[in-house]
Amino acid sequence: MDDPPADVLGAIGLVAKLRSVLRVRDFRRLWLSMSLSSFGDWLGLLAITATATSLVDGFAAANFALGGVLLFRLLPAIVLGPLAGAFADRFDRRKTMVITDIIRFALFASIPLVDNLIWLFVAQFLIEAFSLFWIPAKDAAVPNMLRKDQLEPANQLSLVTTYGLTPVLAAIVFALLTSVGGQLSNVIPSVDEVDLALFLNALTFLVAAFVIWKLPSISGRRAAGATGSQESFFGSLTHGFSFAGHTPLVRGLVIGITGAMAAAGVIIATGQAFSNALGGGDAAYGLLFGAVFVGLGGGIAFGPSIARDLARERIFGIAIVGAGAMVVLMAWTFTLWIALLLVVFMGFFAGIAYLAGFTLLGTEVEDDIRGRTFAIVQSLVRAALILSLAVVPFGVGLIGRHEVDLGFGTLPVTGERVMLFVAGLLALGVGVLSYRQMDDGRPVPLLADVVTALRRDNTARRRLAGGGVFIAFEGGEGAGKSTQVRRLQEWLTDEGLVARATFEPGATPSGAGIRSIVLDRTNTGISSRSEALLYAADRAQHVQDVLRPALDAGEVVITDRFVDSSLAYQGAGRTIPLDDVRMLSRWATEGLQPDLTVLLDLPPEVGLARARGRAVADRLESESLDFHQRVRQTFLALADAGPDRYLVVDAQQTPDEIAAVIRVRVAELLSGLPLQQIAQAPAADDVPVANELPAVQGPHHPHAQTGSTPQLHP
Repeated sequence: MDDPPADVLGAIGLVAKLRSVLRVRDFRRLWLSMSLSSFGDWLGLLAITATATSLVDGFAAANFALGGVLLFRLLPAIVLGPLAGAFADRFDRRKTMVITDIIRFALFASIPLVDNLIWLFVAQFLIEAFSLFWIPAKDAAVPNMLRKDQLEPANQLSLVTTYGLTPVLAAIVFALLTSVGGQLSNVIPSVDEVDLALFLNALTFLVAAFVIWKLPSISGRRAAGATGSQESFFGSLTHGFSFAGHTPLVRGLVIGITGAMAAAGVIIATGQAFSNALGGGDAAYGLLFGAVFVGLGGGIAFGPSIARDLARERIFGIAIVGAGAMVVLMAWTFTLWIALLLVVFMGFFAGIAYLAGFTLLGTEVEDDIRGRTFAIVQSLVRAALILSLAVVPFGVGLIGRHEVDLGFGTLPVTGERVMLFVAGLLALGVGVLSYRQMDDGRPVPLLADVVTALRRDNTARRRLAGGGVFIAFEGGEGAGKSTQVRRLQEWLTDEGLVARATFEPGATPSGAGIRSIVLDRTNTGISSRSEALLYAADRAQHVQDVLRPALDAGEVVITDRFVDSSLAYQGAGRTIPLDDVRMLSRWATEGLQPDLTVLLDLPPEVGLARARGRAVADRLESESLDFHQRVRQTFLALADAGPDRYLVVDAQQTPDEIAAVIRVRVAELLSGLPLQQIAQAPAADDVPVANELPAVQGPHHPHAQTGSTPQLHP
């Protein structure tokens, strides 16, 4: 039976992650409220632009009115954005969001009642001004509702909703309202279809305010509560700018996002002229416009599954460089279908960068300054967009249209193509610069990191190559992994398969030396990063000497601990950034992943009592209960994020009950394999046999080991 394609598996994993995020009640309600507000925003934009053009006469006046509406949507961010961010960090975020939603409800409802172009501009400015207070409050509150590993799928859900689903829904609703405008005027003579759209939009904000008021968790931990009166409002504002300027991660994000949005402004400003140059006119412009959103949605939805666990700091800069390269190529494209393809790829890279940037801001910036950071980024983004929209048309006009004789033909050099080329170079430059800012000191070379992240060294590849299967057991202290590894190996052997049991650290001669270092409780001076490097060194040798040869020989390999233990112990336990541990482990293993990870879940206090009751505690067993609580939560989070690869078993059951559950899942895993090939696979002579796993001892602790063989650790 063939494995599902990688894209299908990625889609299944994404759905599982989204379901996990939506199980968080407060986030689910906030997302529904946010979706409603987003729908209202898009519907309001359509209605306001229609209202603006209907309040004036003449083609030029209508275009000026339309431009004025768009300008007044962008201007408030430049003036009030940083102030709104400081406000979000110092005051209750829930109250801020509720009050701004009520004000926006009143302003949108007032537009059809006043029915005046000047008031339309004023109301639009005020709506956007108050929206600036709502957005950073929301962005800063979301990370407090979720685990760090849930933030990326939460951002995927929010961004796809905001830029994919709700704009389409708003356009459909507006079209329906327009189509029933004649019947509506017969019922309510003073209200037309545009007025109804504005009233409906206003109502969405009122409903959103009610929903948010019921979510006290949005309030979060206010900076004001942490700093009290020690920092003034303007001091808080200055602190925000200083933080953004002096923190490499945030500085790289600001540079990358601002530069990318400046390039996006160039693309928007030249879109009409470029489509005309392709000979497609308005139809080509519409296709190009739609292609941007197709690519953007694809990048947000599927980018993370393609990039897999490549560090988001690296993804961000690489994606901006990729988008810039597409724009450079597009500038000198003369065929519509090629231009459409390049625009889709450009949007795809932009979607990946946008998602990675938002995720990094949410996960790496502390709560007490998160609102200001989001607001500063948004202000600079809008300022860059306005500057591009204002300057580019003049540049296009000044350059004009020329033809360069190349001898074998002529090359048209026009203002829009030159400006697109400059925009592409700008994106390439800021992508490289932001990458350098955000990737400082990472131990793995970029090319090797990208290759190992994109390499599909998964179950399907190994099944086609030789049939080897890789199973890892994970869990905290005293969970009984050693016992279950041995029992699974014996069962598979009785079934006629070649099964090899191994463990980490210490399954190789060099690994045994590393084990003696990392588990010796007298070695108190080992730093967290040194410890992580030692485990990675053991794992690299383990993969080369034991795991790879056995898998290539078609064996079923069962290991007691693998990469996830480092993520839990060194990542969460030692508080090293998970991306750093993940990248280091992936490099050490050359991308090797278990086909199945069995997590024996046990409350730390129970497991530690078991482990410490049989022998003198080693270096990791001696850690605090809080340390082991973090380890357990990380194991569970990893399992929740990858349900297709994990089997979580309650380790408080009897050994027989645990073994039975594991056998059912392993039988399912092996059902699609060439079992005869595995059964007949000879043991590889060059594969060293891992140290024997300890025998079962004691009636109350089935996982207990002899005193001469210490408890296994990550």
